[in-house]
Amino acid sequence: MTQTVPRTSAPAARTAADTVAAAVEFLRREQDRAGWWKGELATNVTMDAEDLLLRHFLGILTPQIAEESARWIRSQQRGDGTWANFPDGPADLSTTVEAWVALRLAGDPADAPWLSSAAEWIRGHGGIEATRVFTRIWLALVGQWSWDELPSLPPELIFLPSWFPLNVYDFACWARQTIVPLTIVGTFRPVRKLPFDVSELRTGKRPPKTRAPWTWDGVFQNLDTALHAYAKLPLNPVRKLAMKQAAEWILARQEADGSWGGIQPPWVYSILALHLLGYPLDHPALKAGIAGLDGFTIREKTDQGWVRRLEACQSPVWDTALAMTALLDAGVSPGDETLVRAAEWMLGEEIRVPGDWAVRRPSLQPGGFAFEFANDGYPDTDDTAEVVLALRRMGKPDHLRIREAVDRSVAWLEGMQSSDGGWGAFDADNTQVLTTRLPFCDFGAVIDPPSADVTAHVVEMLAAEGKSGSRECRRGVRWLLDNQEEDGSWFGRWGANYVYGTGAVVPALVAAGIPAADRRIRHAVKWLAEHQNEDGGWGEDLRSYDDRAWAGRGDSTPSQTAWALLALLAAGERESEAVARGVEWLCERQRPDGGWDEDKHTGTGFPGDFYLSYHLYRVVFPLSALGRYLRGGS
Repeated sequence: MTQTVPRTSAPAARTAADTVAAAVEFLRREQDRAGWWKGELATNVTMDAEDLLLRHFLGILTPQIAEESARWIRSQQRGDGTWANFPDGPADLSTTVEAWVALRLAGDPADAPWLSSAAEWIRGHGGIEATRVFTRIWLALVGQWSWDELPSLPPELIFLPSWFPLNVYDFACWARQTIVPLTIVGTFRPVRKLPFDVSELRTGKRPPKTRAPWTWDGVFQNLDTALHAYAKLPLNPVRKLAMKQAAEWILARQEADGSWGGIQPPWVYSILALHLLGYPLDHPALKAGIAGLDGFTIREKTDQGWVRRLEACQSPVWDTALAMTALLDAGVSPGDETLVRAAEWMLGEEIRVPGDWAVRRPSLQPGGFAFEFANDGYPDTDDTAEVVLALRRMGKPDHLRIREAVDRSVAWLEGMQSSDGGWGAFDADNTQVLTTRLPFCDFGAVIDPPSADVTAHVVEMLAAEGKSGSRECRRGVRWLLDNQEEDGSWFGRWGANYVYGTGAVVPALVAAGIPAADRRIRHAVKWLAEHQNEDGGWGEDLRSYDDRAWAGRGDSTPSQTAWALLALLAAGERESEAVARGVEWLCERQRPDGGWDEDKHTGTGFPGDFYLSYHLYRVVFPLSALGRYLRGGS
């Protein structure tokens, strides 16, 4: 046990009460009239750079869009001329290349000091030859890279049955929705040149030679060579049929808001694929797809003028579920109008149709919730678990609409358990590691295996539903115990990182019946106490995904401090010095308007490659932690 302080000796409880009250009012003001919450989902400038390149390719780039996007991209450049994937992170070569090209497209001269310094850095770090596949695809689209030097993706992949290796359902949902349209784009190999070239960014170095043929890398590189030869043959009936079927697959997955999957990568490549197949820009699918991007666009007036930036995704269901839980933790009555409106809106978001998940679970009845406003094809287990945790606390236990939605969601979640006992986010048993060896797959996660944070949220939900003794819950608990790190923490797949994983798992295990005195829980408590910062908060730099030395290390943030507190409170540490200091850190740093500042990214898209800043995290998690602290830690 960590050192405790007497409850009566610290004024933290009184300060926490004032802090909670202010945060509750902040959330009330931020709620949309329809009942939902949605904080901005910030990423990096590749979203904006690729948007300019897409609009150039389609012939719809306007001077205003170019000017406002360029102003935003410039504002994110660092002193050394580079761009990073998260604040204060290391410079990223591909992101810097895409930003440079976008600014040139917007009219910045190559000899502008900010572009000259970027080009010098790019050349010194391998040039465009060393960028990721996606960056080189965009360069190929605008005539600055050879399609011959990109991995080949045959559209015939669409014919592979779900039991055959490397079929599209072996990929995670975000990857499959990107790969299918890219098979069409790569078949056409289109070029619509820029009004400039990128010779300043080249080093002239040749790509590495093919790996040894007896290795998996060598096998796939040799296969890629053969596929390139096949791709140069005239279009045959089989390939034409494959592209037709791929187009139908794409069209069937367009969402009501015009998006694909509610996320940027499949969205833009689906637009490109349909456009290359001859669909005009005023075709309903393309018209909705292009117009839908405006709904993901944020315009903001700054001292330098208007800036324009894109969200890679939007998180209203996730944000609303977390906000509801936070308000309930803070003592707001379930009958409060704010929560009633949120619950009513949430019930309307339930998904009652099958999606790609049914390929692996064909007999499972639909249920659950997605992340976004519109993503009926891809409900996810993480959102569904959090929605159930919020909805089940609303109204009377026999509230029919809520009870029926909860029961359907619980049944769906139980059916989505993977064979090893854990839960992935979007699919069950999406664990085919062979897909990760393809030359194309250098851009991050391409499969969706079970993770500690998602599994923990489902286990916590099952326990709250009185199912701690069920086979599904016990298998989930065993998965979590088996996947604890040697130092006592858990890896966080969808949040940064070991603090997030540990903050999710400890409350889940305790809720499922693991005693707070259990050695596994004590090990986790010890790890959290040892990684508390001197200022009383917790933080973890995103570099922990690549370098274990960063695990639990980083500047304190409101969301990460709250995650640690949630774990410590669940483990019975309410009276500990660590909790007292964490609570004090949150109380002292609250803004006058009831919110908190958080200039770090603490969310994760692809570990090691793509990170997010959920602007509502900095409020909902501190409010939950402080609310639970005030009511005794439960």
